[in-house]
Amino acid sequence: MKKLSHIDARGEARMVDVSAKPVELREARARGEIRLQAATLGLIEEQTAAKGNVLAAARLAGIMAAKKTGELIPLCHPLPLTHCEVNFEIPESRDRIVIEASAKISAQTGIEMEALTAVSVAALTIYDMCKAADKTMEITNISLVSKTKTPIS
Repeated sequence: MKKLSHIDARGEARMVDVSAKPVELREARARGEIRLQAATLGLIEEQTAAKGNVLAAARLAGIMAAKKTGELIPLCHPLPLTHCEVNFEIPESRDRIVIEASAKISAQTGIEMEALTAVSVAALTIYDMCKAADKTMEITNISLVSKTKTPIS
């Protein structure tokens, strides 16, 4: 097993020094879902939820959270994102909303925490905006789908 990069030789937490790493184009995709009742999904689709347009608010919240990841997670590097996108899919089962986020940057360190944060906060926003109508919602299956890095010539 690899040793943890955020722990120093004394076992203390530390921010990883990436200053010697090359700047590369990095992209990450994350995915998660929120399970909910079909009636709740109807409120979201018809934009009749009491708090307004749920998916528009969740998309914006996810993007804003990705931009703030370095402030939310103590040892993450603060990164100037060059792109972040949050999308939603409603499967035929009509029992959930699948959330996918992607983030891009040209940097010396990865961007996966930003994509994961975007999905998490988008899901939490849906939960917050619909909690009065649906007490059974469940946020689940948040995971990293992919991460890539490409040298910049």
